[in-house]
Amino acid sequence: MQLTINGKARDFAVDQLTLAELVLALDLAGKRLAIERNGEIVPRSQFATTPLATGDQLEIVGAVGGG
Repeated sequence: MQLTINGKARDFAVDQLTLAELVLALDLAGKRLAIERNGEIVPRSQFATTPLATGDQLEIVGAVGGG
């Protein structure tokens, strides 16, 4: 499966992948994230049920604390 993540093409050696599985594969579990898939924000509550497909365009942004 090929996905574009933050403007960079990435290949994954699987046929099926959910957004939650992608977060684990990218070692981002437990981080505060906002993810946009093909131009639409995906609520965190839907990560586990959102399937990804070859060609999907993703933007992943992490929250940064500070003041």
